Amino acid sequence: MVDLSTTYLGLNLKNPLVVSASPLSKRIDSIQRLEQAGVSAVVMYSLFEEQIIHESLELDHFLSHGSETFAESLSYLPDTGTYSVGPEHYLEHLQRVKQAVSIPIIGSLNGVSTGGWIEHARLIEEAGADALELNIYYLPVDDNLTSAEVEDAHVTLVRDIRAKVKIPIAVKLSPYFTSLPNVAKRIVEAGADGLVLFNRFYQPDFDLEALDVVPHLVLSNSNEMRLPLRWISLLYGRVQTDFALTSGIHTAIDVLKAMMAGANVVMMTSALLRSGANHVQQVLGDLQEWMQEREYESITQMQGSMSQQAVAEPAALERANYMRVLSSFDGDDRSDLHTAISDNIVYPKLYSSEETNSDL
Repeated sequence: MVDLSTTYLGLNLKNPLVVSASPLSKRIDSIQRLEQAGVSAVVMYSLFEEQIIHESLELDHFLSHGSETFAESLSYLPDTGTYSVGPEHYLEHLQRVKQAVSIPIIGSLNGVSTGGWIEHARLIEEAGADALELNIYYLPVDDNLTSAEVEDAHVTLVRDIRAKVKIPIAVKLSPYFTSLPNVAKRIVEAGADGLVLFNRFYQPDFDLEALDVVPHLVLSNSNEMRLPLRWISLLYGRVQTDFALTSGIHTAIDVLKAMMAGANVVMMTSALLRSGANHVQQVLGDLQEWMQEREYESITQMQGSMSQQAVAEPAALERANYMRVLSSFDGDDRSDLHTAISDNIVYPKLYSSEETNSDL
């Protein structure tokens, strides 16, 4: 029997399959089914900075303000009805989950600024979380805000949260940095124990009949793992930290590629929403079969074996083999083009707006 165990954020995990932050963690029985299916850990759905600020403003209103001033102040914050349950319920739910399952549970904070809300990192630790994932979901639109200021804000936020907790911290990053290796290094130096690559930005759509902007959730497919796969391959050995690859993990082959790139774990949600918890058993079974056929004894044996420092042609990772890819296609062969398009079309299942509060 091959050894599928790995380590992530100082946690000993029985295999590299971790459930990413999503609606799947909102019900205890759902987490129990995932544990029975074989996942090694679960990241809780995110507690948003906006939720905490909204609740704080509401409390401040009842203690010291009139309703006429409070109503205006709330208009500057998103309606909490579009988010998951509030901070107190989140902490209570986390405590109940920890009592119901034996696998590690990782709390999740989603925010972009420093301030009083980060005190909830300590409360999540006290509720029993084995680690904390900080999901920095930020899209800068201020044309006066420089890239250096954005990067400094990320580093400061990680440093401030590190000062609040003793449990391990993973930081979920966006790929949209001018120099991702430098940002990754600085965030690790600020106190992060791991990096989750990458945050998946959901793009809105336009409703031309209602002339409105609407949420549009599309579940991932395996092609989407190429971006984090490439960057983990490049960062492995350069930035001394744990890596989690998220977005696009659907099959055992996806898991194997992530491990060989240098990831400690992979994070899966879209495949579970499509196929249910039993999909975990299929992936783990295929993973063991592939490794046995090729005489791999353990996951750790393959980790990093296809990273930039290990492959014979590192330029293929650094420049994505740009010239070779472009020159490999013969534009005169239309049958090849039709086949390529047909093989790569994915018709994702869409989910309702109620399920958009997640990090799929």
